Amino acid sequence: MARLRHFVIRGTAKADSYTAIGAGGGGKYESPPRAEPRVAHGERLAREVTEAGERAEKSPEKPAEGIPFVPIVVKSDPGVKLWLDSLDNKQLGSEIVAFRRESDGSERATIHIPKDQLPKFAKKFEDYAHKDRENRNDPSKTSPYNQRLAESITEIRLAMLRDGDYWTDSSPPPAIDEEFWWEVWLRDEGEVETPDGRTLPVEDVFREEATSLGIRISDRQVRFPGLVAVLAYTSLGRWSDFPGLLRYLAEFRRASIVAREFLELPPAGQAEFINAMLERTTFAGEDAPAVCILDCGVNRGHPLLEQALNEEHNLAWDDDWTSADRYGHGTEMAGLALYGQNLGDVLLSDQPVHLKHCLEAVKVLPDVGVNDPPDYGPITVGSVAKIEVQSPEKDRVICMAVTADDKEKWLPTLWSAAIDQMCSGANDGTQRLMVVSAGNHRDELKKHDYPEINHALSVEDPAQAWNVVTVGAYTEKAMIEDRDYEGWNPLAPKGRLCPTSRTSCGWDKQEWPLKPDIVMEGGNYAYDPDGYVSSINDLSLLTTVVSRDGALLTTMRDTSAATALAARYGAILQAEYPGLWPESVRGLLIHSAHWTKGMREEFPHNQRHKRLRCYGYGVPNLMRARYCAANRATMIIQDELQPFYWDEDKNEARTKEMHVHELPWPTEMLQELGGQQLRMRVTLSYFIEPNPGRRGWNVKHRYQSHGLRFDVRRPLESMTQFHERLNREAWPEKNKKPGAATQESREWVLGENLRTKGSVHSDWWRGTGADLAASGYIAVYPVIGWWRERPSLKGFEKKARYSLIVNLESDDKEIPIYASVETAIENRVDITTVI
Repeated sequence: MARLRHFVIRGTAKADSYTAIGAGGGGKYESPPRAEPRVAHGERLAREVTEAGERAEKSPEKPAEGIPFVPIVVKSDPGVKLWLDSLDNKQLGSEIVAFRRESDGSERATIHIPKDQLPKFAKKFEDYAHKDRENRNDPSKTSPYNQRLAESITEIRLAMLRDGDYWTDSSPPPAIDEEFWWEVWLRDEGEVETPDGRTLPVEDVFREEATSLGIRISDRQVRFPGLVAVLAYTSLGRWSDFPGLLRYLAEFRRASIVAREFLELPPAGQAEFINAMLERTTFAGEDAPAVCILDCGVNRGHPLLEQALNEEHNLAWDDDWTSADRYGHGTEMAGLALYGQNLGDVLLSDQPVHLKHCLEAVKVLPDVGVNDPPDYGPITVGSVAKIEVQSPEKDRVICMAVTADDKEKWLPTLWSAAIDQMCSGANDGTQRLMVVSAGNHRDELKKHDYPEINHALSVEDPAQAWNVVTVGAYTEKAMIEDRDYEGWNPLAPKGRLCPTSRTSCGWDKQEWPLKPDIVMEGGNYAYDPDGYVSSINDLSLLTTVVSRDGALLTTMRDTSAATALAARYGAILQAEYPGLWPESVRGLLIHSAHWTKGMREEFPHNQRHKRLRCYGYGVPNLMRARYCAANRATMIIQDELQPFYWDEDKNEARTKEMHVHELPWPTEMLQELGGQQLRMRVTLSYFIEPNPGRRGWNVKHRYQSHGLRFDVRRPLESMTQFHERLNREAWPEKNKKPGAATQESREWVLGENLRTKGSVHSDWWRGTGADLAASGYIAVYPVIGWWRERPSLKGFEKKARYSLIVNLESDDKEIPIYASVETAIENRVDITTVI
């Protein structure tokens, strides 16, 4: 299958003179009314139920063979909760077996309905369409039958394994032939009858049938009330050949390879796997992007690292130091930064390995003692300069998991400000991409403290820096296989915060950036029946080590591991799109991120500000960050504007210009879609230049040189109204505000107050094709900063680069959004494709 690349374009912006309007404008966000009339909505849902039953009789999937029910999927609109009481109905016999809340706030449930009860379920929607019930307290008022059920649903269809309808993992459903370890969650209903007439527990029946198909099954399981989870190594395609699987399947999730299996091998056994892997590994060339690890050194003698880390790129900040890693931490990070979190899968596989990036390392910590804290800023900046001398033209992601204490919380320090300045290119005109660890809980972990202690502990210095990607840790690891830990349980629930990761939940300066920006896998911890907490290999990440006993593999965890994984993603994006600005790569990481089910359950929509301060924008999706799809198009626009200028007449610095981007928008196609639901996401990423003096660090505007904001044209808004709402210069009469602005009818997930923290802003909404047709105009405009407030520093003369990333997507894979955007670009003579 061809992989569709993002559109990296320029020529979409028109610059206008800009004067800020100030506070005001806008209105209360309200959900738009359902476009479909009540009768049509109810009759359509009833028809979809019937059609699902008809399709079930002809289903090509063997898991549906012989089952006494029809599996259906029920979906809601964004921000609307499904009426689950009516969906999980004992009288009807319907049962919810899988549930997922999407990143846009919509919900979807997979439901099993007895075949003979399907007409009754359809009749609920017919009754909604045509019948009314009287209000007991006021007979003059009526309401439709089954109103809450019908109005919470936007779509009903047959559930299919291949469509991911039983997939509840935070990552997208896998390719049909991708093999890996699955968590298979079975409905534990006691004993069931086998095809040959025996009566066995559900788990035993599953094991027998899976083994007969050649599916590899773990001999361990984890039980919960009504559920039992078993690991199985196979592909989605094999599940599609599993007769009658839906009789007891609840859901699928991805499991990680158990690192303990490799750690128990003697050094010679580890080397055997590694050598076999090296024979099928192609390393990246010298010009490939690199992850540059600033840590305690890297031992490049490791066979998995040697060809990826040239000797001249393995340096030390102090020329009197060796580059060797005496502690192992840097070498462990190197393995994760190069191979990712699934090294165990790669070692077991027989597939070729093609690396797109390489490694660099600069040792920033001495073998004995520590650097004095005041030196951290210069050492960091100087170490980056040192590696850049070796390869000045190379794209790289600077990766650092070295942190100090959290006593400054959100306040910039010398270290964080030095990093902000380095990333912004303020001194040399070279912008840089850097990922930094959020820091770890350093004291003894206690079962009863999690997760409240994490919410109270601030990210550590320099993770509060504005221009870096601050990486926290979450975990999907919850399966303990090691028999030595019988009776132990994972501390963190699957999809939630790693037990050591820090947050910005306790910051009372809410206008400062949201930290962390993203989270990556950091492993989990376990506790015994007495509540004692410990790290164990089953819940950690397999990586590289050079040990005195000859061992080549070990495990790693916490935010250091997460930071290495995030740096790897960044380098892969740089390899995919050479020359893409650091601001754009940072933007893509955040633009592709989503919250897991556990994160959304922990902090529901009305607590999304806490969710942001705990998890940032969530977990990046590498495939979405790299590629589009037929029903999803991503446009990346890299541009610059001048935020301020010196007004000689008024003898002051003032705002200068704004950009209005006319996107290559498939307007006609969107209009034709009418009430079809689509999703739009916008991310604005830029670097600020920090204020070099501390006196302004308690005022946001005086730390950042400038700020940028985006706004999207509203569905019912004319272009004149759009300009007048944002720009005083567009007012027809000077100092006389035009009439009331067109009200915002879209429900953005975050909203303006939440998305405008820091120097990267991302938000998304769902709406009809008709609403989205008018949304192809995006304004980017400046807000105040020290470039304007401190004119003696001449910052008002500078220009500000930014990356604007826009995504348009449909849930319907048949809607050709990518092709329509491609045609729109081809038809615009003013647009240039950059990469």
